[in-house]
Amino acid sequence: MNRIAKLITAGTLASILVVILSAGPAHAEVDKKTVRTWKAKCSSCHGEDGKGATEQGKKMGVRDMTAGDFWTGLTDAKMKDAITNGIKQTKNGKVQEMEPYKDKLKAEDIDALVAYVKTLKK
Repeated sequence: MNRIAKLITAGTLASILVVILSAGPAHAEVDKKTVRTWKAKCSSCHGEDGKGATEQGKKMGVRDMTAGDFWTGLTDAKMKDAITNGIKQTKNGKVQEMEPYKDKLKAEDIDALVAYVKTLKK
């Protein structure tokens, strides 16, 4: 390789390295509006951390969203349906009710909440 080609190759590799190192964390930053929505609409039962360790969460037997078994079989579509249409069921002797948000949140806000919930997974 001639000298110019070596310099171009070295410069290209250096540029790629700078881009990779300056990209920051591998995950996107959570939108502040979505965090506010979570705190206003979800955290009273699910907790700010998603563990469900609130008074209301314990009363209804809300599952810990940070636990691995919570995610078994859970899809984005199922989460979106739960947020959109709510939940009303009895599980392990506890009545679990979550109000529907289809008339209270825009579709993109519901999608953002689904993405946010996925950040709680450990």
